[in-house]
Amino acid sequence: MPRREDSAERSAIAGVREIYSELESRPIERSCALRTECCRFRLTGKTPHLTKGEALVAARTFKATGRKALPPSPDGACPFLHPQTSRCLIYDSRPFGCRTHFCAPAGGPYARREVADLIRRLETIGHALGGRDARPLESAVADYL
Repeated sequence: MPRREDSAERSAIAGVREIYSELESRPIERSCALRTECCRFRLTGKTPHLTKGEALVAARTFKATGRKALPPSPDGACPFLHPQTSRCLIYDSRPFGCRTHFCAPAGGPYARREVADLIRRLETIGHALGGRDARPLESAVADYL
């Protein structure tokens, strides 16, 4: 029987989505035209770290695609990157790091001062769910799959 979300999880999901929406409304110029270089963790040497709330949102969206486990990625790509289409399977729910740490051709990363308030809010939501620090994408999401 699938595990049901409790009210704390529903509140966390709403809070994370609100933060993502607020980030989108900020006038910070970026242009990511499906470059996907940043989705190739082995290539970049960087893996997004997710708070517990972000992991919950990502896992919930991923499960809505009908998948139950993160696929292995022999080439070191993000497990949410579709291998044939190179499209993000959870694009509308992609983590904060994916939204703010753009490659140089897309405009470079956001300055921390531009988003520090949102990061603190994500951390607060994660702590309310019993999380401590942000964790690497795969292990953070696996907790909710």
